[in-house]
Amino acid sequence: MSEDATITLDQLARGRSAIIVRVDGDRALRRRLLDMGLVHGETITLTGLAPLGDPLELTVKGYRLSLRKSDARCIQVEPINATA
Repeated sequence: MSEDATITLDQLARGRSAIIVRVDGDRALRRRLLDMGLVHGETITLTGLAPLGDPLELTVKGYRLSLRKSDARCIQVEPINATA
C-alpha cells in the first residue's frame, strides 16, 4: 500500500468502496470516529451525498451513517479497484 494510493474519504467517488488506512483529527474527533466503527482495515462505501454534498452517507460494518465532509477529511482511505 503506497502513500500515493491513498485519498481522504471526502474525495471518494459515490458508489465506490475503500479500505480505511488511517484516522486523524483531534483526540475527541478521533475517538468518536473510531467508536462509530471507522477503524484501520475496515471497508467503507460512499453510498450517497446530501443535495449540497454535505453530509456524506456511508456504509460500514453493515450499517449506515452520515458524516460531515470536514470530518471525512480526517480519514485516509485506499480505494478498492472496481475491476474484478
